[in-house]
Amino acid sequence: MEKIIGLIDAPFTPFHANGDVSLEPIRAYAAMLAKNGLKGVFINGSSGEGYMLTVEERMQLAERWMEVAPEGFKVIVHVGSCCLRDSVRLAAHAQQIGAWGIGSMAPPFPHIGRIEELVEYCETIAAAAPELPFYYYHIPAFNGAYLPMLDLLKAVDGRIPNFAGIKYTFESLYEYNQCRLYKNNKYDMLHGQDETILPSLAQGGAKGGIGGTTNYNGRCLVSIIDYWNKGDLESARKAQNYAQEVINVICHFRGNIVGGKRIMKLLGFDLGPNRVPFRNMTDEEEQQMKRELEAIDFFSHCNIF
Repeated sequence: MEKIIGLIDAPFTPFHANGDVSLEPIRAYAAMLAKNGLKGVFINGSSGEGYMLTVEERMQLAERWMEVAPEGFKVIVHVGSCCLRDSVRLAAHAQQIGAWGIGSMAPPFPHIGRIEELVEYCETIAAAAPELPFYYYHIPAFNGAYLPMLDLLKAVDGRIPNFAGIKYTFESLYEYNQCRLYKNNKYDMLHGQDETILPSLAQGGAKGGIGGTTNYNGRCLVSIIDYWNKGDLESARKAQNYAQEVINVICHFRGNIVGGKRIMKLLGFDLGPNRVPFRNMTDEEEQQMKRELEAIDFFSHCNIF
């Protein structure tokens, strides 16, 4: 299977003020991401509030991203759900509309506590879209599935033909690298933490990743890889450290899903509110976040439209 080189963005879902999905901004959204060096999108995941969307909304979003994606821009559809039948339906739909790939995290309810249960879950979804690469999205802080990913690779090997790899959003760079080394880099290990891209490169094999802060800080994050590839370690360090400064700010405002989405508004690209039960930022918080971003000269480094 083709392995992803470069960074894929996890986009926010645009909403109208009343909470309805807004499809209109997505054409400009896709163009902006491509302009800033992103290679595609992983839609309807955690950044996109995917578990708070109806199946029909998720399908509409997938269709719209496919309609407007620039040439060569990969659209990967997150199809995970607490209802496995919904996941199967979403996976089949993604294949039908020509998406590049699909992915799924473990459901937040019920918690999956054994590798075999996780394999069966992934196997059922992947079989619904056999022509597409399937990625498991490892984000145990979201769903409590603190399972060993090397064991998952061993279990799916030879069992799920279209299992492409893992979007790895966890703190263990050791485990990440062990998965990358499995059978001479057989599976695509997509780094999923924007704050530690450089260490994953330094281990000698990371090629691709999926990020959330790439929505507004993509230029900086892409530059980490570019500097590394040029052998400019000092510039790569500076870019990685700066990316952490941006992350430090959003952590003051309920993280990327809430604070990060509001940054898009500060950039002149209002994607609407978050859905309940997320606690949206107040106007006062927005102004405080703007001041903190100005203090690190963010608006000279951020994505350009």
